[in-house]
Amino acid sequence: MESTGIDAITIFTARKVITMNPSNPAAEAVAVSGDRILAVGTLEECKSWGPHTIDERFADLILTPGFVEAHSHAMAGGMWSMPYVGFFDRQDPTNTTWRGCKTLDAVIERLIEVEARMTDPTAALIAWGLDPIYFAGERLVAKHLDRVSETRSILVFHASAHLATVNKALLRHQDITADNPTPGISLDEFGEPDGELQEPPAMLLAGDAFRQLARFLRTDEAYHNYATEARNTGTTLITDLGTTRVHDADVVDRWKQLTDDPSYPCRVMLAVSTSMGGLDDPQQLAAAGAAVRSEQTAKLKFGIVKFILDGSNQGFTGRISWPHYYQPPEGHPGNGLWLLAPDQVADLIEPFHRAGLTIHTHCNGDQATEVFLDAVETVLERYPRWDHRHTVQHSQMTTAAQYKRMAALGMCANIFSNHLFYWGDQHRDITVGPERARSMNACGTALRERVPFSIHSDAPVTPMGHLHTMWCAVNRLTASGQVLGAEECISAEQALHAVTLGSAWQLKLDHEIGSIEAGKLADFAVLHDDPLAVDPVDIKDIDVWGTVLAGVPQPADPRG
Repeated sequence: MESTGIDAITIFTARKVITMNPSNPAAEAVAVSGDRILAVGTLEECKSWGPHTIDERFADLILTPGFVEAHSHAMAGGMWSMPYVGFFDRQDPTNTTWRGCKTLDAVIERLIEVEARMTDPTAALIAWGLDPIYFAGERLVAKHLDRVSETRSILVFHASAHLATVNKALLRHQDITADNPTPGISLDEFGEPDGELQEPPAMLLAGDAFRQLARFLRTDEAYHNYATEARNTGTTLITDLGTTRVHDADVVDRWKQLTDDPSYPCRVMLAVSTSMGGLDDPQQLAAAGAAVRSEQTAKLKFGIVKFILDGSNQGFTGRISWPHYYQPPEGHPGNGLWLLAPDQVADLIEPFHRAGLTIHTHCNGDQATEVFLDAVETVLERYPRWDHRHTVQHSQMTTAAQYKRMAALGMCANIFSNHLFYWGDQHRDITVGPERARSMNACGTALRERVPFSIHSDAPVTPMGHLHTMWCAVNRLTASGQVLGAEECISAEQALHAVTLGSAWQLKLDHEIGSIEAGKLADFAVLHDDPLAVDPVDIKDIDVWGTVLAGVPQPADPRG
């Protein structure tokens, strides 16, 4: 007699199981065998599969599909090796709250405290999370950091991860002068570097300090923190979008070792990085990205590639169409920076398209989106390919006309809904003006134009946690409590789809994760309340018990 392949059965009961399966939208129990879902339905239906154990720990809780974060960065876990100087309060991977710095003076005071405790006079002081756009137009520059130290190199990494500010000691140590031809070195009124380094080529000039920062972000502890923060927010798969050298066999082996450990509490998708160096030839890198798919495991996934076209809207380096920026800083050229030459994008992405990889491209501004759409259209004309799911990442200023094109081209959007809260007021008043701010991060338009979409945190740019990204997409409330573009609000159910099946679809993993149904992996988010039943303004405040990963409960750290 042929074996059924059914191992020991555990039945999890819950106050409600939200499945995201339209054929079976809600249930009271889930039966799990091994790492897979055996059955979903009533308790009696689940019991009918045979001998079982009933686990009632979630009897008063809500199960949803495990949240899928389709745009974050592994460096999120390493940031906590350095002092946080961001504006908003934030939880670290142990769920401990770090208080925000509400003024530039508060930033300087925190750095002075840290510097006083440093014992190695040669070590750089590195901090993270800053965004000067919150400080009434005054930007942190070298003269501010010189109050902390005139001899020690200091580097403050901005929240956007597209800019950094350094002090004069670092400028001097690394010989960064106005004569350097690298774009992105901000100059003061006297034509000298003022300490702000915009975008990676300029930030790399920080030399030893930037290398020190990179070391902090690539430790085993950092990668464990990355997964821990995911688990604490109900996330069962995280995507490191473009900060890992997956063409390096040693790097892949290290990730395998980490994720194969049963204590590692999350699945990870690693994107091929086109900005990390090591293989300059796109053909070779595409071939390496295709080949590494054979290295996939149950908890480590491949198959996507990341490009970066422009910069940061709140950093004024995103590429936006005329009339460009609304209230740019004095001396700003009027538009942002291209990180890839627009006329080369089609040729750059073509090898990856032909290799069968899904192309994810950072496009904060609508001008960048247009270039990417043109490139995808050109490549599809050269080499038609169905079901590619190429994705506009961030998609912050994508217009209705562009969403129509995306639908016609078979593309997806991963929308940065968190911007509505964290920078919505600033986008309305400073970066793009009221009209365009109301149509930023336009989930409603994507839905109307039938473009498959997800929403994301871009951690560490904003904190990981899909209850918050959902809340932003549903309510579109800024930090000051204003609704920014009510016509772009979506329902709680549509937002939940975006962070489960929507994200899984983009990553071509929807056959395994994203909904709770028989045959899929037993990955669940465990919540203290129902995000589809609470007042929409309360979605972000729902407590997270933790997750179930491959059938194994993974409780979150208690909040501190």
